[in-house]
Amino acid sequence: MKHTIYFQNRQKDVPISTAVRALIRKAAAETLREEAFSRPAEISVSFVSMEEIHALNLEFRGKDKPTDVLSFPMAEGDEAGDIDPGNGAVLLGDIVICAQKAVSQAAEYGHSPEREFAFLAVHSILHLLGYDHETSEADEAYMKEKQEQILTKIGVPRT
Repeated sequence: MKHTIYFQNRQKDVPISTAVRALIRKAAAETLREEAFSRPAEISVSFVSMEEIHALNLEFRGKDKPTDVLSFPMAEGDEAGDIDPGNGAVLLGDIVICAQKAVSQAAEYGHSPEREFAFLAVHSILHLLGYDHETSEADEAYMKEKQEQILTKIGVPRT
């Protein structure tokens, strides 16, 4: 199934390679496949600075600190949400990744920045699909297991 991932780079601290974009596309496709998402999907992924993610985190979550990623769902499940009339895809939502935070977390956790970007993409897509680890222990356990399963399948397992 063809999914469309749009990218926007709004930061200058971390170069975002073609390989990172391809890995995020692969992570998105595998996550949607694993979740039996039955329609084509559109997702927007933006790479932002520490300052921008901090401002967004404060505005939308009331948290006065930078974070690694934010998810802005437009639908929950594959039957809900707006449909792009041009291609029939479900507009799933937006993912905002702090590129600088992703790189620093990769170093902290001892794996590659590419794995961290893929992890953040999988994590966020699960949020776009309605999972919420902050309010549901069951969702938290499911997300942890599913994230590692998907990352292993796409070739970036935990080292």
